[in-house]
Amino acid sequence: MALLIAVKGWDPAPWAERMKERLPEHEIRTWPDAMGDPRDIEYVLTWKAPGELLNSLPGLKVIFSLGAGVDHILKGQSLPDVPVVRVVDPDLTARMTEWITLQVLLHHRKLPTYAEQQTKRLWKEHTQPGTAEVRVGILGLGVLGKDAAEMLVRFGFNVAGWARSKKAIEGVECFAGAAELDAFLARTDILVNLLPLTPDTTHLIDHAFLSKLARDGVHGGPIFINAGRGATQVEGDIVRALTDGTLKAASLDVFETEPLASDSPLWNLPNAIITPHIAADSDPAALSTYVAGQIRAFEAGKPLENLVDLKAGY
Repeated sequence: MALLIAVKGWDPAPWAERMKERLPEHEIRTWPDAMGDPRDIEYVLTWKAPGELLNSLPGLKVIFSLGAGVDHILKGQSLPDVPVVRVVDPDLTARMTEWITLQVLLHHRKLPTYAEQQTKRLWKEHTQPGTAEVRVGILGLGVLGKDAAEMLVRFGFNVAGWARSKKAIEGVECFAGAAELDAFLARTDILVNLLPLTPDTTHLIDHAFLSKLARDGVHGGPIFINAGRGATQVEGDIVRALTDGTLKAASLDVFETEPLASDSPLWNLPNAIITPHIAADSDPAALSTYVAGQIRAFEAGKPLENLVDLKAGY
């Protein structure tokens, strides 16, 4: 029984080391240099592996995504008829919630303004509204969105969320479906995007979309935070919104093309915070434990958890 680690842009060695510790009875291989006989490979742990690789494994039983999203597996490629499993791990969820909470608080407590004042040696206080006066809206109420929403509620923010289907989260006003999207945006001062990338969400967040956010908030304009998928936003429209006043500020961790090009105007905008897709890093130690547990359960005849709906795209 062989397990293949097929990752693009990452060092596979830490993943291989952890999987050997957790599944010593399985042979651990890495793509592209140490694949061995493809017929022996039953499991693939992947991040952006090409579809032709996945389709070249006749004994494949399960595909495990090593990122929070699965569009890197589903996008534009045919797949073998095997289950695809999403990563749902407390470590990854906690990291995402940390980053989102950090960005919300950075903007709420005016840290960019005070950082700029520090460069000028300027001592000047600004009025600080309470968290209850700030309406945060979260697009996407899956595992990550729900956890972030609950954390922001604990900080006292006025939190709402939107999802394709109706959700129920204590302390969170939940909107659902296309009919309720505009009402959700109209009550939102700080918009957090955690939507998966699907045909319906690709380039959803454009200038017209952002123009629907609340204009009467205590921070003087809406703020956009994206830790979901880069292709859900139109970056040219984000730049336009940040320069024409449609957005007061933004925190962006994901982009249409990564790495973000050095000549992107986003780098030079003083009201944009840029991080290099690190909101929820996939930690080999934590996620390998999750994958090993799934494999052991699967081999014991138990059902896999967190299966991807291939039609829905998440």
